[in-house]
Amino acid sequence: MSSKTDPGDDSVQEKAEPEVVAAGKAEEETPKVREREQWIGKADFVLALIGFSVGLGNIWRFPYLCYKNGGGAFLIPYFIMLLGAGAPLLILEVGLGQFMSQGGITAWKICPIFQGIGVANTIIVQWLCVYYVVILAWAMYYMALSFQPVLPWNTCDNSWNTPNCVDDYILKNNFTNSTYNFTGKPVASVVEFWERKALKLSDGLHDMGTLNWEMALSLVGVWILVYLCVFKGVRSTGRVVYFTATFPYVLLFILLIRAVTLEGAETGIIFYLKPDINKLRDSQVWIDAGTQIFFSYSIGLGTLVALGSYNKFHNNFYRDCIIFACFNSGTSLLGGFVIFSVLGFMANKYDVPVEEVAASGPGLAFIAYPAAIAEMPIAPLWSVMFFFMLILLGLDSEFVSVEGFVTSLCDLFPQYLRGGKYRKPLFILVCCIFWFIIGLVLVMEGGMYVLQIFDYYSASGIALLWVSFFQATAIGWVYGPARLYDHFELMLGWRPDMWNYVSWVLFTPGLCAGIFIFSIVRYSPLTYDRSWGTYHYPDWAIAIGWMMGLCSIVCVPIVAIVRLLLAKGSLYERLCSTTTPRLSPHQLGKLSESSKAIGSTDDKKKEDILQMETLDTK
Repeated sequence: MSSKTDPGDDSVQEKAEPEVVAAGKAEEETPKVREREQWIGKADFVLALIGFSVGLGNIWRFPYLCYKNGGGAFLIPYFIMLLGAGAPLLILEVGLGQFMSQGGITAWKICPIFQGIGVANTIIVQWLCVYYVVILAWAMYYMALSFQPVLPWNTCDNSWNTPNCVDDYILKNNFTNSTYNFTGKPVASVVEFWERKALKLSDGLHDMGTLNWEMALSLVGVWILVYLCVFKGVRSTGRVVYFTATFPYVLLFILLIRAVTLEGAETGIIFYLKPDINKLRDSQVWIDAGTQIFFSYSIGLGTLVALGSYNKFHNNFYRDCIIFACFNSGTSLLGGFVIFSVLGFMANKYDVPVEEVAASGPGLAFIAYPAAIAEMPIAPLWSVMFFFMLILLGLDSEFVSVEGFVTSLCDLFPQYLRGGKYRKPLFILVCCIFWFIIGLVLVMEGGMYVLQIFDYYSASGIALLWVSFFQATAIGWVYGPARLYDHFELMLGWRPDMWNYVSWVLFTPGLCAGIFIFSIVRYSPLTYDRSWGTYHYPDWAIAIGWMMGLCSIVCVPIVAIVRLLLAKGSLYERLCSTTTPRLSPHQLGKLSESSKAIGSTDDKKKEDILQMETLDTK
């Protein structure tokens, strides 16, 4: 039987997928299924985790949420959400991937009725792959235009400027029509550059306009970089992340040193961290803390499962997850110092409150921060460094997302996608081209409105919370946390503390459900702020957004129902069948070794293993 393979040899893991060879004459024609790869170096996995999850949200979202939601007081709900939901789910996903040696979909064969979780993960990460890369194209465009003595967004004498342009980001509010010949509301030069030059923004979805060729070329450049990073699999990805995951910290520290030495930096830092305990009474603060954890730790995307699946069976993933968590949250805090030191400098220079210059998301990265950089000595140098840092932070997030998506499908269809030397690289190429073609819609003149729909609905906090709730429920209430802890003990050689056990049963599903309900109750339709007024999305656009979000959400119940319908026997027998793990030979071998070590003292564990082996041979 396949479970008799030597379970003590880690190399067995590479043969988790049996070689598929057709019988008879076709044997010579059918390519063998290539063995699954593994990380080469000891640091590959940790750097891949850091590169994937530490991204733009740590720099442009966390600092804004921190000041908006009570400064230092925001760290209280942030760390409660991290300890109660984020960290337990991080360990669950990585540990599950390492034990199953499978991507996001097939890893849930450990509890087949919940395999829809993996399907939902894959759909969400595909949406993310489409629009996240467009943000990198913006950063590449800005960096390319930074190689000139005067930054183009700092003046009003350009072809794209209007008579309402003022070359001052802060004092635009103090100009009057009686002094200057404005035909409307004054608009800062950096805002006009963003809307009229970079985006070529139209009036709305009804006016999509033409393709922005300059941004389309930037998009081509980013996709070429992404493909070159992933087309050879994790062996090349593991080498690339040594640069893309570490060098941004070099740039971040250089920018930090420059930022904290600016006049007025301390004002911004105080504004960033000054606690306001009264804010904690607002439910929105807790919603923001929870969604930030899920976004910044990339929970619910299935990619953490995929990354863990390339570990050796006895890798200490628990230690790696702790290291990663420290880097992730530490980067968020560090990014806040970099951002608010510069915003404090701007506020001090123009004698205005910090909140007048504070912004979040693209408004921070492509309007507020570039405006501040333009006021510094040697502005082009700092501009190049800032946008290069954004590119590196986002690039590894993008190509590791692609790797996670590809891993899920390659493990689902190994005979087609891992058969032969060139099938997987060609499949990755097809995916990149397909996503690039969709992305061209996002770099049209009305593309920004479409991108906002992607960001607000398709990969929204609601979808991630839904998937995360069922992940915790599947392990905590159906598969059994004690059983998963047995697998962890088998891999680690020791049993983790009980915190994750309790969290999967109580805290994590409770927190996910609570934030999910509050998010639905406090939902407001999508809008987009422009210099000439707020754009309110039409009902049909909001309906499309909800359909994009629901296409992942419905996967969990649909797959569960289909599994039950296809199973045989009474309802009870079907439930038993669809909640019993389907394990591969190398896992059964490891478990069999464990049962022999247990001896006759734990009949329940040996009975579980026997049942798994029986199902595996059917």
